[in-house]
Amino acid sequence: MKTILVLSDTHGNRAAIDALEPVPAESDIIIHLGDLSSDGCYLREKYPGKTIVINGNCDTFGCGEDEAVYTVEGIKIFACHGHRYSVKHTLVKLAARAKSLGCALALYGHTHDARADEIDGVLLINPGCMTKYSEKSYCYVVVHEGKITFRHVRVN
Repeated sequence: MKTILVLSDTHGNRAAIDALEPVPAESDIIIHLGDLSSDGCYLREKYPGKTIVINGNCDTFGCGEDEAVYTVEGIKIFACHGHRYSVKHTLVKLAARAKSLGCALALYGHTHDARADEIDGVLLINPGCMTKYSEKSYCYVVVHEGKITFRHVRVN
């Protein structure tokens, strides 16, 4: 079993990131989906070896990857910020990209709205944001024996 903390769109709100303790410390993997990837690198400094950083549309000189595919407990996961797949208008492009890579799960941000959808056999999860732009939230994902469970967690 692996636990994954998924964050996106922190936009420099490191106080909100720090307030999540002990969740990052106890998670097996931390994925920051951009905007600002420097916040993801801040997490990577605190939790080296278990933090994945993805660049977002506000990350001109980002310290992460533009997108990535990882395998966790036999499940392939596609991670991106989402802006290159027009996620504010449709999730079909994102689902198609993830499926073409053989991924069962796609993680994305950009919209600041916490949500989960399934399209063409791909589970698409947006953790929401950690800023004033929307209700603050993150997503906690558990991968175990080929199954994905998750919960969006609202924070103050």
